[in-house]
Amino acid sequence: MSEFAVVGLVAAVLVFILVMELLAAAVPVLIVVTLVPPEERPALAACLAALDSRRRLRLWPALRAAVRVHRQR
Repeated sequence: MSEFAVVGLVAAVLVFILVMELLAAAVPVLIVVTLVPPEERPALAACLAALDSRRRLRLWPALRAAVRVHRQR
């Protein structure tokens, strides 16, 4: 492999990782904006923040817990 090909491969891997991180951050927001009624968004946001305060949200367990809390109300 030439030096240019190695640099190109490393750049492609970095771009791929960057795109995956952006998607991981954007998908939960898109789900909330498109599927949750506007009047319930603040409660869901508070519930999700209480469940997972790490930088990266574990989407499915947090959403299941939020649905469970909503159904108990």
